[in-house]
Amino acid sequence: MSTKSALRPRYLKLHAALVFAFLFAPIVVLVVFSFNKAKSGTSWSGFSTRWYSSLAHNHDALQAFRNTLKVAFIATLFATVIGTLAAFALTRFRFRGRSAYSTLIFISLVMPEIVMGISLTAFFRRFAHVDLSIRTVIAAHITFCIAFVVVVVKARLTAFDNRLVEAAADLGATPFQAFLRVVLPLAAPGIFAGAMLAFTISLDDVVITSFTAGPGSTTLPLYIFGQLRFGVSPSINALSTIVLLSSLVLLAIGGYFSVRAARRGAGAIDATALG
Repeated sequence: MSTKSALRPRYLKLHAALVFAFLFAPIVVLVVFSFNKAKSGTSWSGFSTRWYSSLAHNHDALQAFRNTLKVAFIATLFATVIGTLAAFALTRFRFRGRSAYSTLIFISLVMPEIVMGISLTAFFRRFAHVDLSIRTVIAAHITFCIAFVVVVVKARLTAFDNRLVEAAADLGATPFQAFLRVVLPLAAPGIFAGAMLAFTISLDDVVITSFTAGPGSTTLPLYIFGQLRFGVSPSINALSTIVLLSSLVLLAIGGYFSVRAARRGAGAIDATALG
């Protein structure tokens, strides 16, 4: 082995370390300064948890956090159901215009958020004649989250082996039983991944939410963005840290259920093969 090839893994490790430092160093700084004792969010003066305690008595921040969770959970639920059904239709059925529908899904992914925000606002006000509120925010989040669910679930279903369904039918399973015991367990990791992606995107959206939000429907990203006009403070860092930890916990839960679903899917394959 040459000296050049022997040093290559070291360069790759160094490169990976620099990339991870570039990505996560700002997050580490945010978390550290959320425990800053001083009111200034840019100069360290000592360790304190006072900003986390003050958040418990901040009515506006708590209300924004509740609105954020409400919007994210409802939008994720509807987007996951609709996106999963659309992904099944696009991968398991042949119909006229299927390629056009798939293209439209990708167009909604690359469309600028400001364009989507303006179009949704115009639709709600001029055509639907609906006042902007928490309901319009939820509808907007469902709209842009569907595409992400479709792409993730569709990628999972593309690699699906239809012979497993045929084998289940040969063993006496009805189409519904084959879907419930073979197709769904194998697709479940993709469905969970799509749901977690939709939840994360809904959780931190600012642009589209700012166009479709009405009185009393301020979400946490909008609240944080509004507070930044007065400068970066430890309370904003603490609030952002709580959002970060919540996202990590939810992603861990989603990853756990995704792994369980993958194991169940593998068990379904083994059961079908042995049967």
